[in-house]
Amino acid sequence: MTPAARVQAAIDIVDEVIEAARTEGAPADRLVAAYFKARRYAGSKDRRAVRELVYSSIRACGPVPASGRAAMLRLAQLDEGLDPLFDGSAHGPQPIGETEEAAAGGLAPQWLVDALEASDVSGQDAAALMSRAPLDVRVNALKADRATIELPEAGEILAAPQGLRFESGTQVEQWEAWRDGLVEVQDHGSQLACMAAGAMPGETVVDLCAGAGGKTLSLAAMMDNSGTLIACDTDKRRLGNLQPRAEKAGAGMIEICLLDPGKELEMLADWHGKADAVLVDAPCSGTGTWRRKPEAKWRLTPDRLARFTQVQDRLLRIASELVRPGGRLVFVTCSLLDAEGKDRVATLLAEDQEWTRAGPDLPLGCVHGDGVRLSPALDGTDGFFVACLKKSC
Repeated sequence: MTPAARVQAAIDIVDEVIEAARTEGAPADRLVAAYFKARRYAGSKDRRAVRELVYSSIRACGPVPASGRAAMLRLAQLDEGLDPLFDGSAHGPQPIGETEEAAAGGLAPQWLVDALEASDVSGQDAAALMSRAPLDVRVNALKADRATIELPEAGEILAAPQGLRFESGTQVEQWEAWRDGLVEVQDHGSQLACMAAGAMPGETVVDLCAGAGGKTLSLAAMMDNSGTLIACDTDKRRLGNLQPRAEKAGAGMIEICLLDPGKELEMLADWHGKADAVLVDAPCSGTGTWRRKPEAKWRLTPDRLARFTQVQDRLLRIASELVRPGGRLVFVTCSLLDAEGKDRVATLLAEDQEWTRAGPDLPLGCVHGDGVRLSPALDGTDGFFVACLKKSC
C-alpha cells in the first residue's frame, strides 16, 4: 500500500467506527481486524500504519466526527506530513477542498468533558485518558512466580505482587509462558482491584460479573486453588471463554454459573448469606479504559450512562444478599465518573445500614469518596473506582 492508500484505508475504517459508535456495533479493534481479514494482500507494515492512523485520528477528535475523512483532516492539522497524502492518487484520498472542514478537536463530547470535570478529572488527568497504554501481565502464582520466571523480555516490576509491565505491542501471546498459562495479560489496575477482594484459600467467593474471567483467574491464584469460587455472568459468549482459560491456568476450583437476566438472585439461592466475599466488577461506561479503546468516548450517551448506573445499583443489591454477616462486598468499575463509582457506593451506604466502609488498602490510588480511585495520570493504570464494604455481624 502507498502512504496515501494507507490514509484512505484508515478513513474507511473510521467511517465504520463512527457508525458502530452510533449503533452500539463492534469495537474499533474488531473493525480493524475485519478490514484486514478481507484484504490479506496488506503487509504487516501496512496494518500497523493504518491502525496507528485510525487510533490517532480518534484520539484527535472530541465530539463524534461527521465522517472518517473529517476525523483524518483533524489529525492532519496536528501532523503536517498528512496533508500532501490527500493527493487524489489511485486508492488515495481526494485533495482537500478549500471550504472542507475538519472535525472538532478535544477530549470527548462536551457533556462528557463536563461530567469528568465534575468528577475531579480535568487538565493532565483528563489528557492522560487519551495516552497509549503499556502492556501489563500477571504471573500466574498457581504455576510460576514473578521472582523466578524466565520470559523472553525483562518486564518492569509493578506494585501488584505478580505484576510485570512491557511496552505496548509486546507479542506476549506468542510466548511459550503465555501458551502454558504461566502469565495472563491483565492491566495493573485490574490486578490491584482483585487485591481489594482479599480472597483467601478456603473461602467462598462469588465473582458476580465474571465476563471472560480475567479477574476470576486472579482470584483463583490468590486463593491458591482452594475453596469455592463461583464465576457468574449473563453473557453466555463471554463466559464461555472462561473454561479453557481456567484449564490453561490450572485453576480447577472455579464453578461457572450462567445467569438469566432478572433472575440472578433466584439462580444463586444456594449462596444467599454464605459468601465470604462478592466481587462486583460492574458493567460501566469504560471511561477508565480510553487509552485502549478511545472510541468508547463516542459510544456513551447520557441515557446509556443512566442505564449503567441502574444496572450497578441492581448488582449491588444482589451482591448484598449473597454476603455472609462479617463478609466483604467489593465494587469495581473501570470508570472515572462519580456516577459509576462514588455515588453508587454512597447510595448503598445510605440505604442499607448493614454496610460500612472497609478500605481497600492498596499500594496505589487515592481515596475518593468511600473507595479508592486509580488513574492513568497518577498511577499509570487504567482508570478504576474500587470500594470494599463490610457487612455487619
